[in-house]
Amino acid sequence: MTGRLVTSREALLAGALMLLLALVATRFPGFVAPANLARVFNDTAPLILLALGQMAVILTRCIDLSVAANLALTGMIVAMINVAAPGVPLAALIALAVGLGTLMGMANGILVWKLDIPPIVVTLGTMTIYRGTIFLISGGKWVNAHEMGAAFKALPRAVILGLPVMSWVAIAAVLAFWLVLTRTTLGRAFYAVGGNPRAATYAGIDVGRTQFLAFTLSGALAGLTGYLWVARYAVAYVDIAGGFELDVVAACVIGGISIMGGVGSVAGALLGALFLGVIKNALPVVNVSPFWQLAISGTAIIVAVALNARASRSRGRIILRRAEHAA
Repeated sequence: MTGRLVTSREALLAGALMLLLALVATRFPGFVAPANLARVFNDTAPLILLALGQMAVILTRCIDLSVAANLALTGMIVAMINVAAPGVPLAALIALAVGLGTLMGMANGILVWKLDIPPIVVTLGTMTIYRGTIFLISGGKWVNAHEMGAAFKALPRAVILGLPVMSWVAIAAVLAFWLVLTRTTLGRAFYAVGGNPRAATYAGIDVGRTQFLAFTLSGALAGLTGYLWVARYAVAYVDIAGGFELDVVAACVIGGISIMGGVGSVAGALLGALFLGVIKNALPVVNVSPFWQLAISGTAIIVAVALNARASRSRGRIILRRAEHAA
């Protein structure tokens, strides 16, 4: 039943995405040209990366509101190091970004696991701490394009087989997460913990440790995205990616990842991110007000949550019917 539900949600979302593209094409045919769609995908790559990490967290009945602040802090740190010490190899800077992001994700996970603090409280707190840290280390100053090294800025924009490296990183992350969630014990643990924490405990799964690992993965992806974002846009500042955490959560919810945990797929997270990416890129092209963009995104979120809630009630009724027949 759950498999069919997920598949139908993905098919519905894919159909909505195609309909959206068709509607935009009636006003601006050039938007659906392959080259432009590739640019839209590349613009959406940071959202895809963060949505994958957020999906792992949400599957375990948690939420990570610090991902954008994590991105901003790691991006600022590696940008400042690149300016202060141009000789540091790019590979070392990328490794540092991933490492710092991982540590920040681990901090969230430890607080949730060991101190049993609600995830929303933990990540709201760390979000504020990370944003404040950016201001402290930068003094509120920007790191601009002319200060960054050429190699530092070039990697995300380098084109391989017709797509920028940033797009290939997102594609690789999608494939890696699909393998983790469908072919590994850790992936099955994410679903088990979110679906029924008590049953997962009886099955020998450490719920707190599993949630810790989900936060760690989310943090690592946020750190990687921090470098990619700063290098691609060639700027770092305190408010970089401000509010982006809401887009990340929205992409997951629209993609059918249940806020109650235990339900969702990589394809759903990808489609949810692409849906928002198309909205943000297409609506300005057809002269739609930014306020309408927010309204459309918000409506999509409400509809997605309503569908998730209805599906949960349907599954509950089916279980009850089976129990009645058995009796």
